[in-house]
Amino acid sequence: MVRALCGIVTLLGATLAMVACGPTVDTGIRDEVQAFLDDYTANYVDLSTGSSEAEWISNTRIVEGDDTNRRRTEAANQALTAFTGSVEVIEAAESFLERRDALDLIQAAQLEKVLYNAANYPQTVPELVKERIAAEAEQVEVLFGFDFQIGGESVTTNDIDDILQTENDLDRRLEAWQASKEVGPPLRDGLARLVELRNGTVQALGYDDFFQYQVSEYGMTNDEMVELNRRLVRELWPLYRQLHTWARYELARRFGVADVPRLIPAHWLPNRWAQDWNQMVTVEGIDLDSKLADYSAEWVMQRAEEFYVSLGYDPMPPTFWRLSSLYPLPPDVEFKKNNHASAWHMNLDDDVRSLMSVQPDRYWWMTVHHELGHIYYFMAYSNSEVPPLLRRGANRAFHEAIGYLLGSASMQKAFLQGRGLVAADVETDEMQSLLKEALEQVVFIPWSAGVMTHFEHDLYAEEFGPNEYNARWWEYVERFQGVAPPEPRDESHCDPATKTHINDDAAQYYDYALSYVILHQLHEHIARGILGEDPHNTNFYGREDVGSFIDGILRVGATRDWRELLHEAVGDDISALPMLSYFAPLMTWLEEQNAGREHTLPEEPRI
Repeated sequence: MVRALCGIVTLLGATLAMVACGPTVDTGIRDEVQAFLDDYTANYVDLSTGSSEAEWISNTRIVEGDDTNRRRTEAANQALTAFTGSVEVIEAAESFLERRDALDLIQAAQLEKVLYNAANYPQTVPELVKERIAAEAEQVEVLFGFDFQIGGESVTTNDIDDILQTENDLDRRLEAWQASKEVGPPLRDGLARLVELRNGTVQALGYDDFFQYQVSEYGMTNDEMVELNRRLVRELWPLYRQLHTWARYELARRFGVADVPRLIPAHWLPNRWAQDWNQMVTVEGIDLDSKLADYSAEWVMQRAEEFYVSLGYDPMPPTFWRLSSLYPLPPDVEFKKNNHASAWHMNLDDDVRSLMSVQPDRYWWMTVHHELGHIYYFMAYSNSEVPPLLRRGANRAFHEAIGYLLGSASMQKAFLQGRGLVAADVETDEMQSLLKEALEQVVFIPWSAGVMTHFEHDLYAEEFGPNEYNARWWEYVERFQGVAPPEPRDESHCDPATKTHINDDAAQYYDYALSYVILHQLHEHIARGILGEDPHNTNFYGREDVGSFIDGILRVGATRDWRELLHEAVGDDISALPMLSYFAPLMTWLEEQNAGREHTLPEEPRI
């Protein structure tokens, strides 16, 4: 049951009265703060658990035409935001932080999180918050309710993706690409309004803009975050430049185009935003789909749990198996569910769940190992040394980095051989495998750290108008990705708004860029420093020393500065150089393939 709000309001009122009467002695301030934090935390956990439960039902039991779940979820989320953004909470936390020097570090970190939670929907500007919540709901409804069409026939985004990944007819590809962008114009005005509302809500608590608000969770300024992302682009640029040249010539050959273009036409690439090119390459030698077809989805889940137990972790709690939604729904049920894989920390304690639709194939083998990485991260920092308010990743990127790390480890040949899924004497084209990885991971950095980060920074920090959206977007796409639209794209279009994250997961896409970089730093340390193995072919299974290393990062949650934690773990600051080192053999191969070809990207990125 949610605790009555009046309890904390009474406590906060007393706190403010004491502040008004003058500062208390330092020996008592920590007790006052702890009483406030204990009461806030109890209410926060109750309300956030209620929100999570409502969201869970909304994602696992979707009944067409029934808005009961939506209304329940809206009510639960409104109760949570009304509490976290309340004036009393804000004033008390700000008052305590004025005496930061008298507090211990964990108390100060919790108070900072209290204010961070409050700033998103502060009740100091209730009408602005109300308008923002309504505008965000409307934007999502337009985005996900859009009727995509090709040739007058309705298609899904999966249909569009299939065409871009498999079709060799350029006219057909162009139709699909154009269709994917038609949702942009209906979203443009809503996006412009959301920029105003998001900036307005966080500015009420002293942030300059919404981008700064999101970046502040890293303990960084806008300039520091943008410069970090630029550095990552610079470090990987020589490799990306070679990949870009190879792709231009390969795609021109594939599509029968004699004159290789200077920039890659966007509809030539197998992704709507040119963020992932790995579908250009098929690696022969490991047919994991055929092997896994002999097993069940339950078997895949059990093998993933075995992997984590082999690292020294406990088995999943019984409630995970009982309460999660792990497999496709039976065909005869009268409801649907969200099939996008996700991990849930329901009560910031022992209730961990996953929402998946596991099948025995290659994709779900990796995805299950990835999602359980998130679950074990939840379980690790749910301990008495980490207050609930700090039970999250060292930074937002760390959670994805851990998921990617363990998911990628489950796909390496030595691991699969050890699990009996690949023959000991199997031969594979290692260079093609490395190329496929680079077309996913390296190609992603100029998109995420370049295009998305710079556009969203400008969107919120510079507040340029919607009459400039498309021009600014394609300027960055050309500059960072070397990609061009297949046709003129004036301001009657709004291509940036076609990306989900621009609308409903705003100003934090750099999380994904940083996660790939951290993944490679951790993987290199484990491979070379712990296993003594080639980073391209490792086997983590049964290595409790690997589990102990990872657990040392996981269990502290957000109680440590992420930069100190990373440096302590791998002996270096955040850097893309281990990623570049991993792909060094590919760099040599690409230079050989590109000998005599024209490079159309500059030797240094234009940043």
